[in-house]
Amino acid sequence: MANFIKGIKARRSGTLISQISTLSRANKKLIMMFFDSILLISILLISFSIRLGYWFFPDKDLVWVIFSSPLFAIPIFFQFGLYNQVIRFIGFKALFSIIKAVSIYALIWGSVCFLVALEGIPRSVILINCILGILMIGGSRMIAQWLFSQSIESNNVIIYGAGSAGRQLANALTQSMEYTPIAFIDDSSELNKQLISGIKVFSVEKISLIINKYNVSEIFLALPSISRQSRNEIITSLEGLPVLVRILPSISEIAQGKVKVDDLRVINIYDLLGRDSVIPNQELLDRNIRGKVVMVTGAGGSIGSELCRQIIKLGIKKLILFEHSELALYSVNKELNELDKKIEVLPILGSVLNQDRLEYICKKFSVQTIYHAAAYKHVPMVELNNTEGVNNNIFGTLSSVQAAISSNVETFVLISTDKAVRPTNTMGASKRCAELILQALSKEQNSTKLCMVRFGNVIGSSGSVIPLFNEQIQKGGPVTVTDIDITRYFMTIPESVELVIQAGAMGGDGDVFVLNMGEPIKINEIAHKMINLSGLKVKNIKNPDGDIEIKYTGLRSGEKLYEELLIGENVSDTQNSMIMRAQEDMISWDELKLNLKNLKHASDEFNATKVRELLIKTVPAFKPQSDIVDILHD
Repeated sequence: MANFIKGIKARRSGTLISQISTLSRANKKLIMMFFDSILLISILLISFSIRLGYWFFPDKDLVWVIFSSPLFAIPIFFQFGLYNQVIRFIGFKALFSIIKAVSIYALIWGSVCFLVALEGIPRSVILINCILGILMIGGSRMIAQWLFSQSIESNNVIIYGAGSAGRQLANALTQSMEYTPIAFIDDSSELNKQLISGIKVFSVEKISLIINKYNVSEIFLALPSISRQSRNEIITSLEGLPVLVRILPSISEIAQGKVKVDDLRVINIYDLLGRDSVIPNQELLDRNIRGKVVMVTGAGGSIGSELCRQIIKLGIKKLILFEHSELALYSVNKELNELDKKIEVLPILGSVLNQDRLEYICKKFSVQTIYHAAAYKHVPMVELNNTEGVNNNIFGTLSSVQAAISSNVETFVLISTDKAVRPTNTMGASKRCAELILQALSKEQNSTKLCMVRFGNVIGSSGSVIPLFNEQIQKGGPVTVTDIDITRYFMTIPESVELVIQAGAMGGDGDVFVLNMGEPIKINEIAHKMINLSGLKVKNIKNPDGDIEIKYTGLRSGEKLYEELLIGENVSDTQNSMIMRAQEDMISWDELKLNLKNLKHASDEFNATKVRELLIKTVPAFKPQSDIVDILHD
């Protein structure tokens, strides 16, 4: 039987229904008027037959009365918008319009008949004609709607949340014809087993039962106003279910509170790793930016570009983009110009190793604040090119900060990393060395405030694990994890940058600021969550029929199992609860200057062995985890 019905649907959708669907709106109106005309004539014949008690066939005096009925009705139907309605989306308002239009038509038709004193027309025919007209005109449209809906494949979905957003979403889904909402899920006991918009509300415990019973393919979360923590708990509880989970954006992102199907998006790992935002300190945001000339080095990178996006919204006087990649510079400049055409944005190509160029820029444009985000940060890549990594991360920072000091720049903020803490790789050691440069120079001068901000992994940055996992899942796996126990701190790029700006406003004496990254997260858990959120299952020994395998490849050169944020325990609070000030050991500029001179000489000679020796001398906490793997190393 099911196959028979399916076959009928297929034939319908492939023949008449599909052909009608492709017609122009004008042709569809003509078809509707033609069928309405036939219905109106048939309704009158049936009305007379019911009243008289036999099959009625009009004589020549009444023929024109019967067959002229469309001339009365069609203009009225037009006036009430019956031919402007889209049949697939017809609703209660449209049916009410049909009732009014048919009632007025029946009344006018009957009045005309009696005015011309036609005999043989019982008064009750008018009432019967009205009732049958409403039923058959309205019914014909409901049947047409059903036929159209049957010709379209629809997915059964559950809406999680029976509040205002959920109800609006249900109405939107009903209109879309792509989805059929078959149940609400809500933890409110008052709503349990109630009907909302014709859809029953169930408790959370019934989700699995409903999914299996109605072959549900997706769950839509319509909870825009709940906290991120609560939302994460719900998402986590849905992970094991064989459905795709979509989510509405936050309430602030839904224009005027109106919910559209297009607002829905697939849940991703960012929704789970992010935290509820902390209201920023506006005074700190403004201090180094509002009304000032600001330069961002590495402006085309993940952190640099987000810095530029936020800076341009803070009443800046002029923004200088300094970037060595032409493509990256072009992209960020284009985006910023589209964001605000009133702010002067200057895209400048160059290397942070070119101190003369940096000084010239700072003096020419009277730069007041520099955010130094230019760095090589991909650990394995820097291990393969450690002399160049040292050159860029250490001496690029040295050139930049010396240019700032000589040009009397007010504030210089270094973007650092948790990998600078007890480093096990060249990238981390080079960033700690960059921190030492700022700490030492802060004691040698007082014209420029120097500080640095240290944080962990940012979600979605170039070279990070999450974009890699997304790519691997899309390709069908395997998803590669270096070690089952490896953990990392995570923060969203916008959140980290907002905190960087605020931290920079509080620094001035070689301060090391550490962002509160929350609890570290196992990379293995992220891999599992991302697979589950894609509507897939992890393939392993326990589940050999799963979709995506997780492959453990072993730690890469210089890679740490656990990351840290603090070298010591000497920390203090700041004006922002998400930012800590760390008091850490430093070395004098005289001592550091000599080490840097030797390090520069070794780097210029591509002497990876000497570079490592000098890095260990300069950064005693540096404990290399692997042999030198620099491609140019003999």
